[in-house]
Amino acid sequence: MAHQAIGIEPKVGAMLPCNVIVRRTGAHSVMVSAIDPQASMEAIPNDQLKSVAGQVGDMLRKAVAAI
Repeated sequence: MAHQAIGIEPKVGAMLPCNVIVRRTGAHSVMVSAIDPQASMEAIPNDQLKSVAGQVGDMLRKAVAAI
């Protein structure tokens, strides 16, 4: 999806990849945090790019929910 986004807007490369942090919060627990790609793309006025960011956001939410 990063390749697709760069094809739509070459300058977006500086804002990629989507960062995900996984950290231990206890002996048997972890916290997963991910940046919202749609919020990151608000600075770029490109509807195609925002659509890709929405797809990535959906994928991230599903991945985090599955953990």
